[in-house]
Amino acid sequence: MTRTIKGAEIARHIRARVAERVAETTATGRVPGLATILVGDDPASAVYVAAKRRAIREAGMRDVHRRLPHHATQTEVAAVIDELAAAPDVHGILLQLPLPAQLDAPPLIDRIPVTKDVDGLTTASAGRLARGERGLRPCTPSGVIELLDAEGIELKGACVAVVGWGELVGRPLAQLLLRRGATVTVAHEFTADLTAVTRPADVVVVATGVRGLIGPEHIKPGATVIDVGIHRTPEGLTGDVRAAELDGIAGRITPVPGGVGPMTIAMLLVNTLQAAEWEAERETVPA
Repeated sequence: MTRTIKGAEIARHIRARVAERVAETTATGRVPGLATILVGDDPASAVYVAAKRRAIREAGMRDVHRRLPHHATQTEVAAVIDELAAAPDVHGILLQLPLPAQLDAPPLIDRIPVTKDVDGLTTASAGRLARGERGLRPCTPSGVIELLDAEGIELKGACVAVVGWGELVGRPLAQLLLRRGATVTVAHEFTADLTAVTRPADVVVVATGVRGLIGPEHIKPGATVIDVGIHRTPEGLTGDVRAAELDGIAGRITPVPGGVGPMTIAMLLVNTLQAAEWEAERETVPA
């Protein structure tokens, strides 16, 4: 039997631990604060931001929100980021993506101070990850690592295939896995023989945005499969993996929904708390 990895349950435990620590910091007069920025009226983005804000409040954190119209200019969005960057009660800043077409996302993301980059997407954060320095890591890759740890999957010495080389998941995840001692192979759109990459792997993480890309021909018996993809279909939500076809083949698999998705928000809370704690450390160091 294939074991379902209960990401939603693992995420609830993480969020509960964060709430406990937030209560402790709040008792000392410091309330971690997360600012979300939503530009435009994309329905999916609005839903995602609402879920993040709800999680922030449930954890006992300060919820700061800025909403800008669809026609907002680069200068206007930059000004909001700079305002939040200077705010002492804001410890994390999240710029919801994608942005409207007239905006250039990378320069706006890079205006977020590395100490408040709870999405882990700035150039500075990517550099810290590459160098193995202390920093805030991208939420979804961190969530994948937490899932694997919660399942007791030993990464040191494991063969891991990461299918997808995007900046949000594939690339940072490969670096996190390497630092845990895994042997990592990254497949992408130019990979000539995908099965040759994934079939030998002990763990296969799929983050391609291609619905149903991975099936039984790609997975060796007993392997762990982490499906990061999510797609809306008339039948409901599905992922990059043909999960039903892997029943009895994969040792463990994440469901869609209820697998990686809840972990992303949980790790956002972890990052915000971490940013607040590191800020407190810096304030106690003599000049």
